[in-house]
Amino acid sequence: MAVLAPSSSSYHIQSISSAIFGSKLQSGEIQQTRLRLFTNSNYPGLTIKASAESLGLTQKMKSNKLERVVETEDGSELFEDMKHRFLSFKKNKYLENLEHYQNLAKGQSPKFLVIGCADSRVCPSTILGFQPGEAFMVRNIANLVPPFESGPSETNAALEFSVNTLEVKNILVVGHSCCGGIRALMSMNDEVDKSSFIQSWVVNGKDARSWTKAAASKLSFDQQCKHCEKESVNRSLLNLLTYPWIEEKVKKGIVSVHGGYYDFVDCTFEKWTLDYKEDNLKEKHGRISVKNQLRWS
Repeated sequence: MAVLAPSSSSYHIQSISSAIFGSKLQSGEIQQTRLRLFTNSNYPGLTIKASAESLGLTQKMKSNKLERVVETEDGSELFEDMKHRFLSFKKNKYLENLEHYQNLAKGQSPKFLVIGCADSRVCPSTILGFQPGEAFMVRNIANLVPPFESGPSETNAALEFSVNTLEVKNILVVGHSCCGGIRALMSMNDEVDKSSFIQSWVVNGKDARSWTKAAASKLSFDQQCKHCEKESVNRSLLNLLTYPWIEEKVKKGIVSVHGGYYDFVDCTFEKWTLDYKEDNLKEKHGRISVKNQLRWS
């Protein structure tokens, strides 16, 4: 600890500053210290006490603050939280059901193929409680199934693998409320902007959009979007039948095709099953037949 008497000499102040804080300080830091000392020196008789320990504490606090900012920016804190969640899963799920997970390591035989939206708010495993090995999943913008003739995509690759190789018995397409992909579909012009990946994808739901525009033209835009969210699921169910290996299995009763709608505003879930009728496949009246409709609330 050092005690300084008031002085008008900058050289004296600088030398005392060096004595207090050490020669390792950068010139900018010394200059700031001198400014503070000069300000105080305007008051005669005032005793100024400077503590190297106090400065060290201040610098440490600033350093910790900067480190926290850096951790937040590079995601370290997020991954630290993720680590704890993984370790909790390992302890409370994996090790508690070790035999089940060891069997999964040998292969999978899921009961469902689930086609859901990529939206972060609507994870099917969280909402419907699927456990590892129960459902093969593919998630995309607006939970759309493109028709067979549209060409290769990750969605129809998942269809081929799950139906032909894994031999799933149920295909479930899940739509949801407040879907940004459906809103983009309803907002786009009739002519697709080929430079937009989003428009080039959601145009797969153009039939649902057209039907909604015709059937719900008097509703508000938000209500039209909600209508289209459900209608697009039905159009995806019909698109599933454009894949020969799926239609064949549905026709034989080997595979069932289901629709679902999760409303996370009031936390309700609607489920229905496509009632396959060959004479209705061409969709003469713009509607599809469904059965086993359920609402969970």
